[in-house]
Amino acid sequence: MHRRFADRADAGRALAEQLKHYAQRGDVIVLGLPRGGVPVAYEVAQALGAPLDVLVVRKLGVPWQCELAMGAIASGDALYVDEELMREADVSKPEFERVLAGEKAQLARREALFRDPQRAQIDVAGRIAIIVDDGLATGASMKAAARALRARTPAPAKIVAALPVAPRDAEARIGSDVDEVVCVAAPEMFFSVSQFYADFSETTDDDVRAILARASPASGPAARG
Repeated sequence: MHRRFADRADAGRALAEQLKHYAQRGDVIVLGLPRGGVPVAYEVAQALGAPLDVLVVRKLGVPWQCELAMGAIASGDALYVDEELMREADVSKPEFERVLAGEKAQLARREALFRDPQRAQIDVAGRIAIIVDDGLATGASMKAAARALRARTPAPAKIVAALPVAPRDAEARIGSDVDEVVCVAAPEMFFSVSQFYADFSETTDDDVRAILARASPASGPAARG
């Protein structure tokens, strides 16, 4: 089994090594998926000398097993639904709509929380957008995030999914939505992202806000108000 990362910062530094060909380029931006992906993304952005922003994503959990993703939503009304899983789990349309409404409210809340007036959204037009999470399980969140970026006008020139750990079939799961998948470890025995971290304690909203405050502000030609 691949060694466990000490924590998300350690994972971010390991991931940055795999992305060093993108270092010190003016056309690269790093987007962390809140909440757990943000501390990983911070280390990547610092190592690459790239601006950091967040791309808010909310998993749509099966009502009676919320950790099992039947889809995800992201900023900009992007939606991914795993129709096959919904059929297997026997989730009805009203049940799905209730989960969707609740997660849309949470997404709006987090957008307001993380996107304060002093922090403009980074413009992705024509740039290389590196989407970072702390790991990949179903791929739902990453697919929704990538679709959100594709839907922007103008869209990024390239979308890279960057992950410390993911299942062996990660590229098959998300490859149709991104241009490149970069992963530190893709172990054969994969049960959960947390098994590859010594410290996988929860990242809070306050943690995300503090990390964004430490990061270089989005300014100049990379930002838009």
